[in-house]
Amino acid sequence: MRSIPKAEVLVEALPYMRAFSGKYFVIKYGGQAMVSSKLMESVVLDLILLKYIGVKPVLVHGGGKEVNLVMEKLGKKPNFINGLRVTDDETMEIVEMVLMGKVNQHIVSLINRHGGMAVGLSGRDAGILQARRKEGLIIENEEGSETVDLGRVGEIIQVNPSLIHTVSESGYIPVLSSIGAGLNGESLNINADHVAGELAVSLKAEKLIILTDVDGVYRENEEGGREFISSITRKEIRDMISDGQINGGMIPKVESCLMALDGGVRRTHIIDGRIEHSLILEIFTDAGIGTMVTR
Repeated sequence: MRSIPKAEVLVEALPYMRAFSGKYFVIKYGGQAMVSSKLMESVVLDLILLKYIGVKPVLVHGGGKEVNLVMEKLGKKPNFINGLRVTDDETMEIVEMVLMGKVNQHIVSLINRHGGMAVGLSGRDAGILQARRKEGLIIENEEGSETVDLGRVGEIIQVNPSLIHTVSESGYIPVLSSIGAGLNGESLNINADHVAGELAVSLKAEKLIILTDVDGVYRENEEGGREFISSITRKEIRDMISDGQINGGMIPKVESCLMALDGGVRRTHIIDGRIEHSLILEIFTDAGIGTMVTR
């Protein structure tokens, strides 16, 4: 009876479908899952399935790898500090061109082509993301410390989710690029992980799910190896950031999860977007596949 395992999967998923119907899920999409056409299709199909069963998925995307490629073609070297892109005026133009003009529209087109209905949005639309320039970062080095200006990098001061509600309640999947409006109306580049966390809070989302390029969070063990962490607390995260075990691009991801939890989001997850249908596996199976960040 080859159909029995499929039936068992559906039975296992049924309680989750019942519990999550009508709830917002904010999904941050980036990394390898975005540059692989096969994985992109997998994510899109998962989103459409979620929408069909009554979940309200909202997709927040970055596009760092695509931005890097365009910058390098133009002879401009990408520069990151603590996982945040240093963004001068020229880089900001490239970010807008790639995120809003290419990546966002490609995702929307793919969702529509596979039978879903999506609407592409920028954080500038209807004042969804209001931001200010992020203060310079203090960086420690061998000579002491220095303050680095990140340029047109924004930090969110207010989220207005009304347009997201309107789009979602009308049957569409909102697809949001991580560009916000500054105090003077200028475009600001905002880390997509942070956008997802803040948006999840403003929507009172049931879940925040961050798709990345690793299984989840790892810690060093006594033998000098690395072990996977299926669940991690706030204190453990802070300790691991302090001793350097969580670093680089993983820092804004775990910070986003903590931000969401502080704002009332019930569950936050960091999962491997390189696995086909990773969203469905995390949401609708008892075991899950990633790291759950808890209080």
